[in-house]
Amino acid sequence: MDARLSIITIGVDDMTAQKAFYKDILGWKPEAENKDIVFFKLNGILLSLFDRKTLAGGVGMSPDGSGFRAITLSQNVSTEEEVNKAYNELKGKGVRILVPPTTTPFGALYFAFADTEDNVLEVTYNPYTPLDAAGDVITHHNIDNL
Repeated sequence: MDARLSIITIGVDDMTAQKAFYKDILGWKPEAENKDIVFFKLNGILLSLFDRKTLAGGVGMSPDGSGFRAITLSQNVSTEEEVNKAYNELKGKGVRILVPPTTTPFGALYFAFADTEDNVLEVTYNPYTPLDAAGDVITHHNIDNL
């Protein structure tokens, strides 16, 4: 199997609120949408929002449950200044910040925030994860420090 992903789907309960968060708060433009699903084109992959109950049923699982979902979506950036700029922008828009800008023991700077249904997202500068001009990860160096 190739080491790649094409689409990341987030199961949502309130499509209107979630779409507004990603479109209006984060500024992401929908690539395609209808009343049941919306796709945002990211750097080489799609992020989709889809009804949580239908999504769970489609893979034979229960949609019940709450709390931490054991996944975070992280946008890596090239500088610490970009982390702070994104933090100030999202905080100014009233986004719920989970962790303010914090430096990790290995020298990364990140902050974490939640969308309207408590899915966790991060903006991170990691000196061991260089990005190309398009913002795509080139590689990850020196994991011994993690």
